[in-house]
Amino acid sequence: MSKSSIFIILLIVFGATQIANAQNKNLDMDLVVTDEEKIILFSGFAVAVIAILLFLARDIILRKKTSYDKKEFESKKDKTFEKYHSDWGDDYEELGQRRNTTEDKEFRNAAINDELPNYYEIIGVSKDASIEEIRNKFRELAKKTHPDKTKDKSEEKMAELNKAYEVLSDKERREKYDKYLKVN
Repeated sequence: MSKSSIFIILLIVFGATQIANAQNKNLDMDLVVTDEEKIILFSGFAVAVIAILLFLARDIILRKKTSYDKKEFESKKDKTFEKYHSDWGDDYEELGQRRNTTEDKEFRNAAINDELPNYYEIIGVSKDASIEEIRNKFRELAKKTHPDKTKDKSEEKMAELNKAYEVLSDKERREKYDKYLKVN
């Protein structure tokens, strides 16, 4: 055996005898805590509790102030802003269908940038046209502009016509579209 293994074995045996000897002694020791030590313990616990509370409230403390925070608005008084703009609602989704769909976002962004095409003009019907009128007018225009019929490069025109028909023939999509369309 090497010297290091002998040393480790002796160290373990010596430690075991010390532990056995310590357990055999009958020590009558009472724990005595002075007033100064109690103050130190209480202060330590108080600091720990305050540190935990600060850690939990760090998002509120470090939150960047917005222009809304600096002004006095009516919505601050009845908390409507917090109801609709809280951090809790970012990942929250109500049961059922979402009202703010990607199509709504698409229409809204196009309307803001004045890029929302007037599908009524593309198909050639009035805004209060029925679905039958829209269908008939679409079929008539599709026959005229279809790339197989015209032999021209009318794919873009046909795609635009199809998109207009998709939106205007569906009642819900048409209502969403009408909400964002600005007709002069």
